[in-house]
Amino acid sequence: MTDQAVDPDGAELSAHPATEDRFLGRTRELKELRADIERAGLDTLSGRKAPRARVLLIAGRPGSGRTRLAEELVRQVAERYPDGVLRARLSEPGGTPVPVEQAARDLLAGLGMPAPAGAAEDDLAAALRAALAGKRMLLLLDDAAGAEQVDALLPDTPDSLVVAVSQGPLTGIADVRPCTLGGLDTKSALELLTGHTGSVRITVDPRSAESLVEACQGHPAALVLAGGWLAARPQAAVSDLAKRMHAYTEGGADGTDGTPLSRVFRLVYEQLPAPAARTLRLLCLAPAGLVDPHTASALAGCSVDAARATLDDLVARGLLRAAESPLPQYEVPGCLHPLLRALAESQERPAELQLARARMLERTVRLLQSCRAITETDSPQAREKLNGMPPALRFPSPRAAADWLRIRRPALLASARLAVADGELDTLARRLMSQLVRALAAHVGTQAAAPDLYGVHGLVLDVAERRGLPREKAAALLNLGDLDAQTGRTREALARYRAALDAGREANDPYATGRAMESVGGAYQELGDHDRAADWFGRALAERLARGEHPEAARLYGRIGTAHTYAGRYGEALRNWRAALAGYRRSGDVAASARALSEIARVQEYAGRPEESLRTCQEAVEWARRAEDRRLQAALQLRLADTLDRLGDPAAARLHRAAAERMLGEEPPEEDARPEQAANACEIRTASSED
Repeated sequence: MTDQAVDPDGAELSAHPATEDRFLGRTRELKELRADIERAGLDTLSGRKAPRARVLLIAGRPGSGRTRLAEELVRQVAERYPDGVLRARLSEPGGTPVPVEQAARDLLAGLGMPAPAGAAEDDLAAALRAALAGKRMLLLLDDAAGAEQVDALLPDTPDSLVVAVSQGPLTGIADVRPCTLGGLDTKSALELLTGHTGSVRITVDPRSAESLVEACQGHPAALVLAGGWLAARPQAAVSDLAKRMHAYTEGGADGTDGTPLSRVFRLVYEQLPAPAARTLRLLCLAPAGLVDPHTASALAGCSVDAARATLDDLVARGLLRAAESPLPQYEVPGCLHPLLRALAESQERPAELQLARARMLERTVRLLQSCRAITETDSPQAREKLNGMPPALRFPSPRAAADWLRIRRPALLASARLAVADGELDTLARRLMSQLVRALAAHVGTQAAAPDLYGVHGLVLDVAERRGLPREKAAALLNLGDLDAQTGRTREALARYRAALDAGREANDPYATGRAMESVGGAYQELGDHDRAADWFGRALAERLARGEHPEAARLYGRIGTAHTYAGRYGEALRNWRAALAGYRRSGDVAASARALSEIARVQEYAGRPEESLRTCQEAVEWARRAEDRRLQAALQLRLADTLDRLGDPAAARLHRAAAERMLGEEPPEEDARPEQAANACEIRTASSED
């Protein structure tokens, strides 16, 4: 069987892996589009320079070759736009519009400017316009669902160009003339078929070939499926398929709409083996239209190897598209998605479809567990759990797991969204989101993954509210509040934390309640309301003391001390920091004791007691040495130097600064007299002060 690499949504041809892809036909359309770039717009005719980028619209039904034409246009004119090309898809394969927020975030990422987690749609769109200001860039916005999506992403510069692909007109965007696609011309359509069948079957019966093109109405995706059917049957004549096509009446009992694409699809589908046909129709459930062998295996209830073989066969028949990826991954063409959905709904009972979804989510949960567990090689429990998994679910290395997570990220996030939207698989949805958060944190880090995590925590909140789960609601609100706080949305974070406190109290969850109280205090401190901050930290402290959690209580004493320091209440600050120090010493936390002493020295300095600060700082240096915290030692040495300068001892100050520079330079400590001289100088200065 010939190996095709044909785009069912365009007229891209590759009859053999070594054959270079060629763009076929559309000469007139390309000429019109290129001319439209230079056409004077209404603003120019009225004497005003266009304030926004010119928009070229390529309109056509899915499978008409609209995306391939847009890509060819971009290739031809890209050199005019030296700042580069950006691409975004504005609809999912099932037709669901992609939120403007997500599209803007993806475009900003393409510019190397990741946006803050949880940023509003208007803020992201404004950030995108600001990033594109003054640039000559080309934006390809594929599969736009409406004018609102495109309008929100338009650059405010006439030097950029936007190529939009849509099924219909973009009413509401000024000065846009659509280039509406019909079928390919006969010559190009025959070339497309030849790429599948070879030249012999076309040249020996050109009339039948032209009849087949006529039956397909030159529709590229229909021709791809027809070519795949012929390629799978080397002994069949082109006339056989042409006769079958003409014999099909318009429409069908399976819900197809009678178009050339639906008719040839029905013909191809009915010739599939029963297992392959069932796998194909269940692929309409694949999140974001992205399929890997595990997804297909879970949906169909077959082995991973069998699923991989079926997927490759479907690619050869033009029913799937192999994605450019180091891992086996496939795309369900958007033009086939409604046909597959109609088949699934007509031939599968609702309970069977729900079971297939559940199997897919369960498989995804287990893969995420494996993806995370391989990073926990120091944990015997994690190793035991990993070894207990089937070999097909294990990753050979942490790098392989990270690559899988990166490549499957769009499908994984879509899985979470679909699971929550389903409403009947909330238990699986909760497990999926929990494992997704842990896998992202393990491989990407919470900071880098913050935009994805924000969306996932929002979904967790949706499920918790729907199911009346106050404990999970509190956790989701706390996580969302933390992400809001990290990106400067402190008031929004404060509202989340207060709501989390209410949910924690409803769940009678002491951890969530105490955590929410402390977070409320932190938000008030960030807002500069130090009195309220100290009050809320005090409430959280009372909770910790009541449960005998002394290390956490010590930390909260420190936060109260910090709030009082900011408020200028140095006596209260010292009292709380000393309580924190006592707690750290009781628990044997040497590093925390050193930091507490450092803060006590700071407060003493603010309070105008430099001699006491010097003695405390010297004690803190000793504790920092015991904790082997070189950065803290260096910071304390610099503080000692500043204090000695104020006390009139510049020579001793220089010694401490030199010691700090050595530590910050990560040089090994030198075994000479200079550190001792610095310590002695500190002691002498203290003694003279006391005199």
